[in-house]
Amino acid sequence: MPSLSVVIVTHDHREAVREALPALAAHLHDGDQLIVVDNDSSDGTADAVREVAPDALVIDAAANLGFAAGCNRGALAASGELLCFLNPDAVVAPGFREAIERPLAGGGSWTAWQGLVTAEGGTVVNTRGGVVHFTGIAWAGGAGEPVDRWEGWAGDGPRIQPGFVSGACLAILREPFEQLGGFAGEFFAYHEDVDLSLRLRLAGHSLGVEPAARVDHDYEFAKGPAKWRRLERNRWATLIRTYPGALLALLAPALVATELALVPVSAAGGWFGQKLLAWGDVLRWAPRLLRERREIQSQRAISAGEFARALTAELESPYLGGAGRWRALRAALRAYWSLVLALLGASRSADAS
Repeated sequence: MPSLSVVIVTHDHREAVREALPALAAHLHDGDQLIVVDNDSSDGTADAVREVAPDALVIDAAANLGFAAGCNRGALAASGELLCFLNPDAVVAPGFREAIERPLAGGGSWTAWQGLVTAEGGTVVNTRGGVVHFTGIAWAGGAGEPVDRWEGWAGDGPRIQPGFVSGACLAILREPFEQLGGFAGEFFAYHEDVDLSLRLRLAGHSLGVEPAARVDHDYEFAKGPAKWRRLERNRWATLIRTYPGALLALLAPALVATELALVPVSAAGGWFGQKLLAWGDVLRWAPRLLRERREIQSQRAISAGEFARALTAELESPYLGGAGRWRALRAALRAYWSLVLALLGASRSADAS
């Protein structure tokens, strides 16, 4: 049985860890690790961790590193063969420890996978695998669906090939995580799981979902105006770093159109200023992103067409409002994406949901 290192990043999460950590600690086996990276909390989070999970390794980051860099810091201290990154408010369900390592049984082919993340006390799905639109916009797949579909799942139920695996409950073999350099620490927060997932695909690895490994997550989309800045800059950083050149060239008209469309959308939503700041971030980051792109693309093990199959033309996310329900837009996106796939030599579009 492989050893497991669970990494949790906190910042002012005292009450969340008081609720979540006792159940997690009770599931861990001898030889497993619980690593908590505290990003300079001011509410006594680190003391709460030591109280409810005295065997945990608590790393005081002495600054707010953000989620991505915090995870990388925790992974450096990990000794387990399997890493599992959890949100601090993720409450594990019974059987989690055995279920999260189940994909390794019988020489499974996945390099990284996620559990089934629920919300509202375990009654609805928060994410059953992420979805990535070809413009780089990404969201939680299955959000709001009833969780009943997964009751009694015991390893022979539906298998999902996600567009990305969610950082709320992400398991990955330690060796490839280290080989790829971990999460993009400069992202701070948001889209770092998308970026890592796409880099894994580029390098020839596969992703999956293990619905028997269940955690409940107190999810809310609204996290303040700065979230829009980070989402948009990190989306563009991911596109620049991970998309093969042929795919980027074919998508250039759609990416320009998306930026133009986001101007009135962001203005109406009150976050146009954050969109401008995101553009500034990308321009400032451009030299570094291009250097990183060359390194990432040099490790590519699949064709641009194979990479594209994990993306989708659909906009079915409940977080995107009514845009995805416009028939004319849906038809145009599907036609455009079909043409791109044909030009890349991809025989079929992806089912990323």
